[in-house]
Amino acid sequence: MIADQADGLRRLMAGSIGRLVAVVGSGPAVGTTSVTRNLAAALVRQGKDVLLLDERSAADSTPAQRQGRLVLMDTVLDKDGTLSPLAAGADHVFVVLQPNVASITAAYVCIRQLCHAHALKHMRVLVNHAVGAAEAQHILSNLAQAGSRYLAVALEPAGWIRADPRLPQAQLLNLTVVEAFPSSPAAMDFCQIASDFLHGSQPPRSGHAPWLSSVPVFVRGESPVLEVH
Repeated sequence: MIADQADGLRRLMAGSIGRLVAVVGSGPAVGTTSVTRNLAAALVRQGKDVLLLDERSAADSTPAQRQGRLVLMDTVLDKDGTLSPLAAGADHVFVVLQPNVASITAAYVCIRQLCHAHALKHMRVLVNHAVGAAEAQHILSNLAQAGSRYLAVALEPAGWIRADPRLPQAQLLNLTVVEAFPSSPAAMDFCQIASDFLHGSQPPRSGHAPWLSSVPVFVRGESPVLEVH
């Protein structure tokens, strides 16, 4: 049944301007649902017709609801760390992580599993709750270099979301931060990520060196150890 739904969605997307985006968390508490909802709200603010799908819910949308829309999926990995048949047909995969060693390591493992299970050659990586631009750029550059060197996968930096007290305040209001506090740092970050996604890759916002700069990557066993400052 799920495989039939995936095939139907792929055929539907092929005949329309809609695209399917799977948002994947590198761990259980990195804020994937918040990122998916806020990114959807940011895309709506930029004029896109967006449909949200939540794999944690049993509810499914109809083909008529999806047609011509940009579909964002809050994706749930199975026990082996692989995508559902529906998410495996996504046009874009965003991997969400947080700026700490455990989450970065989990993100690399998640990306490796997705590469092996689904032969993915391109993914986008997003840092949630970043302290600042320099930290996020360093993490994204490290992951991009490690992915290219050890997995032969292109990891495109999608951007970062700054840690912002407005995020939990918006959740208490049952709203996205983009809706509740559009001038907040996190809301502006989501809007920037949405704009970059819609209009193609952009240079770093801070004007710093390119993403694939020379950054230390050390190897321990089969997996690289990504240095974080």
